[in-house]
Amino acid sequence: MKKRLSILIPLGALLLMSICFSACKKTVNNNTHVPAAGLMVFNLAPDSTSVGFSVGGNKLTTTPLAFTEYTGTYLGVSPGTQDISAFDYSSGAQLATASQLFADSAYYSAFLVGTAGNYKNIIVKDSFDSLSSTSGQAYVRYINAIPDSALLPTVTIASNGSNVFDTTSAFAAVSDFKGITPGNITINVNAETTVNASRTISVEQGKIYTILLVGSPTATDSTKAVQIKFIQNGQVTP
Repeated sequence: MKKRLSILIPLGALLLMSICFSACKKTVNNNTHVPAAGLMVFNLAPDSTSVGFSVGGNKLTTTPLAFTEYTGTYLGVSPGTQDISAFDYSSGAQLATASQLFADSAYYSAFLVGTAGNYKNIIVKDSFDSLSSTSGQAYVRYINAIPDSALLPTVTIASNGSNVFDTTSAFAAVSDFKGITPGNITINVNAETTVNASRTISVEQGKIYTILLVGSPTATDSTKAVQIKFIQNGQVTP
């Protein structure tokens, strides 16, 4: 159930408007709807190498997530207000918790961010119902998970010389999804001499992506240094 970031996840179970959550969202006797929301979780804390997530005290992940790993699909959770907790999978120690009201048939993402014992669980609703399947665009958003609250890096995401994002970004900020011309897009994150990363990726029409700005500006391990990752959340279908 784990997948590395920047590897596009298969769309078989992720086509929007027809998605089936992996744990629930079923029809009983063809006429009874079982309410469920979908939740995807990410470990974006560079010094946390074995993280689990629980919902309402029940484990959501059956195996630990290393830094830059995520569940790879939306997992079914019960509607209503739930506490989402991230914990050290080896010791069971809680790292961060946050409460979220989950709506039936809605989608959410939870990101563990931070470092050195100062962590946050960031939960956002993935508002796919506002995205058009006929616009001819791809859709992107970003999260700034670079753990230095003093930094306000400039985030630029551009296609064909036109900027879709060009703004300073606080730590733990998650943008809305925005439409962008399909094809190669360029992503940059910069903060003076402390942060300087760029990457070009290809995005496809109708597909939905989350750009992850991750890593520590002070890391000596290249696998934990500032870098740009991305995942594909799914695809808008009529």
